[in-house]
Amino acid sequence: MRTTHARRPSLKALAVATLAATAALALPQGAQAADAYPGKPIKLIVPFAAGGSTDIVARVLAEGMRTTLGQPIVVDNKAGAGGLIGTEAVAQAAPDGYTVGMATVSTMTINPLLYTRAAGLGARLAPVANLVTMPSVYTVHPSLGVNSFDAFVAKVKAQPRKISGAVPGPGTLGHLMLASFNETLKTDILIVPYRGSGPALNDALAGMVQVMPDQLPSSMAHIKSGKLIPVVLAADARSPELPNVPTFKELGYDELNELGISWFGIVVPKNTPAPIVKRLQDAAVKAAHLPDVQQHLKNLGASATDMDQSRFPAQIAQELKRNKALLDKAGVKPE
Repeated sequence: MRTTHARRPSLKALAVATLAATAALALPQGAQAADAYPGKPIKLIVPFAAGGSTDIVARVLAEGMRTTLGQPIVVDNKAGAGGLIGTEAVAQAAPDGYTVGMATVSTMTINPLLYTRAAGLGARLAPVANLVTMPSVYTVHPSLGVNSFDAFVAKVKAQPRKISGAVPGPGTLGHLMLASFNETLKTDILIVPYRGSGPALNDALAGMVQVMPDQLPSSMAHIKSGKLIPVVLAADARSPELPNVPTFKELGYDELNELGISWFGIVVPKNTPAPIVKRLQDAAVKAAHLPDVQQHLKNLGASATDMDQSRFPAQIAQELKRNKALLDKAGVKPE
């Protein structure tokens, strides 16, 4: 009787299979994870309340990133302590690319200097991309009787500490802007800190305080209604909606201009695999430049950031150094 035997794999086939298995094992775990990333929805933590500038920008970006990543981006608002609570939540999350945080000038370059609790927070986060820039505007109440930058400066110089300016709180970006304005222009506007932007803006609208530096989108409706008068912008160029309002830059005050331009970016927990960070970075930058996203940003008075994203960590470090000096001058101590 003839016995049959199963065909044995050839030595060549065995060698090919062995090489393939070895190559797969040799791939870094991060690279393997990035190949499959993202495989589920991504949480985007916004460290401020719904409806504010950061939240609005986050939702615009989330829709764009859904397109570029192919997964839903779920916005999760975790407000409190000036952005500290939400930022801590990002730092404490698993470093797998499925928790991303909105980063702002305040959360990354002021809070670590303002709150003892936040001192080491930046070291627990990895910057991914600076995506959006937003101008600020200095507005005055109509009762002040001025409608130009020169008239405004002349008025406040003639009445030292008689004209007051609203800021969202001690050590906030608005506080630094107004303190730097005083120092640079040799004025003495009385700085009045509030518990947040909302109460500050309410008193500015009521004329209880006469001056307020604020992000342009927050003030634009009140400017259009005539309740606030814009006198100067911190922006790369004049706003198409406010063509007669100059920028600090064109007036020769470059440092005031740079200080007043807010930015919005994204960060992830430290130790997130580099290939996943790169995937997120590429998708986020592409999302910020999608036509629909660009139009939404334009409607907000904002624009997509154009920069070499490898410079983002250095930008944060540079602004931390600048803001520390400004806080020291303003006499603001960490809490």
